[in-house]
Amino acid sequence: MSMHVRASELTFTGPYTFFKAPYLSLEETWKADVALLGLPYDFAVGFRPGARFAPSAVREASARYAFHPEEGFFDPERGPRLRGASMVDAGDVDPAQLEYQESFRRITEAARTLRSRVRLPVFVGGDHSVTLPVLRAYADEPLYIVQLDAHLDFSDQRHGTRFSNSSPFRRAVEELPGLQGIACIGLRGLRMSLEAYRAAEERGHVLVSAREVHRDVEAVKQLLPEGKRVYVSLDVDVLDPALLPGTSSPEVEGLSYGETLALLEGVVERNELIGVDLVELAPNLDPSGLSSLVVARLLAEVIALWWDRASG
Repeated sequence: MSMHVRASELTFTGPYTFFKAPYLSLEETWKADVALLGLPYDFAVGFRPGARFAPSAVREASARYAFHPEEGFFDPERGPRLRGASMVDAGDVDPAQLEYQESFRRITEAARTLRSRVRLPVFVGGDHSVTLPVLRAYADEPLYIVQLDAHLDFSDQRHGTRFSNSSPFRRAVEELPGLQGIACIGLRGLRMSLEAYRAAEERGHVLVSAREVHRDVEAVKQLLPEGKRVYVSLDVDVLDPALLPGTSSPEVEGLSYGETLALLEGVVERNELIGVDLVELAPNLDPSGLSSLVVARLLAEVIALWWDRASG
């Protein structure tokens, strides 16, 4: 199947795929520059569910940014973007509902397959617990994690479980021999675990509050890793809920879109980006659809930032 068939330019016509890219199953044989994989799993949420609906909602919203590799996008400040990049929608990983171990196994297997097919895998969750099984697919190499998030997600356990959306990075530290470090940026709120914060500090994590970003985003960019193979985990609650209310656990005084994009630009400029996940969008909590549109735009910009560097 050709990856250069033009989709309809009308945003409201289907079938919906990520950025109207061709759908190609992981069971088929293909290669691409970028592919997006949906992880519709939110059984590890401790507050408001709905992230299981995110891949579908992002697909529909991303039709606003329908992509064709011959044309790409045009940004009046940056010029042509993503011209010549091949993109695929690799479908979804079907969760095994309450069997989290089987769900995680399926995600890891699919992530490994996707890594073998593309230069930049992009994973659309789902709650933040899905980051752990994705990272298991990177266990064979050294990597550094940049986590944009209102919450630390480094709890040893929460509500009697060690595999909730509050613990993916605690488990990653325990399981990944090549994990070189974690930078968590955008922290705020009143419910952070003191034990988790101290454990992250003791391990040497870079911990940056949202207020530090507000004061001087350029200074915070200097705290980012440099010269590393970086995996970015982007929890949408890092953004201010006035901009993105559709998330399980919103926290006031979040980052602006521009601050978030500046941080992502800093990551890509200083490192080799080897994977991205975007999690915790709950589109059912935002009937306006704005949250899904913001997420689609942010994903398009992250991929374009990577392509600017990868193709330059």
